[in-house]
Amino acid sequence: MPFIDVTITEGRSPEQLRALIKELTEAAHRAVDAPVESIRVVLRECPPTHWAAGDVTIAERRAAQ
Repeated sequence: MPFIDVTITEGRSPEQLRALIKELTEAAHRAVDAPVESIRVVLRECPPTHWAAGDVTIAERRAAQ
């Protein structure tokens, strides 16, 4: 049973999140021939102030643009 765990920053619409779940499920099905009903997808949304690269948060990067 494939288990796909995605961490993504907050801010996407429910429709975008649903599309991501659909695409990930279809990709796992194609790649490993897993039955669709056995594929699990978890989306974890993280505030942009809680995600950093190189000591700069995503929120800070966005503000600087």
